[in-house]
Amino acid sequence: MKQSIFRNRTYMLLLIAGIFAIVGFSMFLTTTTWYIINVIGSPGVLGIALITATVPRLILITFGGVLADKYKKTTIMFSTNLIQAFVLFCIFWLVASDSMTLTWLFIMTGVFGMLDAFFGPASSSLIPKVVEKSQLQQANAYFQGIDQISFIIGPILAGVIMETSEISTSYLVATILVLLSALVVFPPFIKEGPVEHKGDQSTLEDFREGIAYMKSSQFLLTGIIVLITLNFFIFGGLQIAMPLLVDLLGGTPINLSFMEVSLGIGMVIGTLIMSFVKVKRKGFTSLMGLFASLASLIIFSFATNLMILTAILFLIGFSIAFVFVPFFTAAQENTENRIMGRVMSIIFLAMNGFDPIAYGVVSALVSAGIDIQLILLASGVMGMSIAIWVWFKGKTFIKSH
Repeated sequence: MKQSIFRNRTYMLLLIAGIFAIVGFSMFLTTTTWYIINVIGSPGVLGIALITATVPRLILITFGGVLADKYKKTTIMFSTNLIQAFVLFCIFWLVASDSMTLTWLFIMTGVFGMLDAFFGPASSSLIPKVVEKSQLQQANAYFQGIDQISFIIGPILAGVIMETSEISTSYLVATILVLLSALVVFPPFIKEGPVEHKGDQSTLEDFREGIAYMKSSQFLLTGIIVLITLNFFIFGGLQIAMPLLVDLLGGTPINLSFMEVSLGIGMVIGTLIMSFVKVKRKGFTSLMGLFASLASLIIFSFATNLMILTAILFLIGFSIAFVFVPFFTAAQENTENRIMGRVMSIIFLAMNGFDPIAYGVVSALVSAGIDIQLILLASGVMGMSIAIWVWFKGKTFIKSH
């Protein structure tokens, strides 16, 4: 009889580490956006801060994928979390002592984002090594579901702490949580199999091998277009839109938390459904999720009430789960373990590579006086056009299992 993944000690330790890490990260993100909007008081600075958090990660993420194939993934994850905890403590100290400057804020967020370039490929490529292939969809669904529950807890915790205490206290709690995540993935605690890729190729040659592998798969190429569309046209605008809309409509940190929580709850319910329902046409399901999330974004762009906006974010989150889980599962099922880190890093690069551009464009348009909801409407329409193009051109992707 097949062992339940909940009896898989290594998988459960990864889940627990994920809870601590994501709660800490989401607290960092919520606290930083509120700090910039209300203490520094500049929406343009928010866009720059988000860019500094993403550009270093994008530059290094392919290198992170190569390392994930050559070295123990648990060692990479442990080291990354440990350094991130130190960075968060530095942010806490500077904010608490009223010594934080824009320069230090940009440096800290840049370093924090850079470290994600190593953690992401390592964690995503470790799952296929610790669970059976037939359990990959369920494992991915639970893993992403736990991540989203953590994203719900983080903003609530940050909002409550900032309402009842100081902004610096929220940073301190985030520091402790990320440190706990590092302790849980301490390599001796995790039973990771041997490293399968030990070639003498250079980093550049390893990267080229990963690119060649991706080019040979029509499914992966089309899936990357779907992920780029999702993250550029939906996530890119929403990250800046949520705090701006809360501030514009007279909300508080708790309202911002509610909006982020609603998005997270939608993702959780979507991933829970994915954990029980075995998806056969993974490409088709992923594309339908993209259509639904873009349609919800267009509706979101017309709403002017915080409660209605929060409810629509639930629909966006619910739809997004049907994009990520099927595609990630299919990619992991059909990729050799020796090259898994590089493939996942390229997927992460394509998925997030346009985020800095989105942050910059949206921030520039907002600074120019263009209404944020008009920007979101345009994003939804353009994203929908790409999704329709994929529907007619991506037959291999749609028919894939």
